Amino acid sequence: MPRATNAPASRERRKRVLDSAKGYRGRRSKLFRYAKDAMMKAKYWAYRDRKTRKRNFRMLWVQRLNAAVRAQGLTYSRFAEGLKAANIGLDRKILSDLAITDETAFKSIVEQVKSALEKKSNESKKKNAA
Repeated sequence: MPRATNAPASRERRKRVLDSAKGYRGRRSKLFRYAKDAMMKAKYWAYRDRKTRKRNFRMLWVQRLNAAVRAQGLTYSRFAEGLKAANIGLDRKILSDLAITDETAFKSIVEQVKSALEKKSNESKKKNAA
């Protein structure tokens, strides 16, 4: 019985890898063995860095919020506590964008947070006194 090589499928598979490795330097874009390794590594980095990008953006939003809130006389942690107390469900991305683009809206949110914190502290004082 003659040897079957499955040539069309394996050629297509190799062609697919080489096509996706276009633009890589040197043998990484020309030779299947090296292109396959480069593609595997690229996919690994892409998966990992999608998570890292989310982490970095969250840190950026927190830094922006911290700076904007400190200008209003609060710290970020107290601001976060006040947001929860005031039942404001906006996330860090939206709050950060508001702090940059719409200062009046952000100031009104900070005022709501301050009043909610004040109300919370008054309730705890009454609770401790009783």
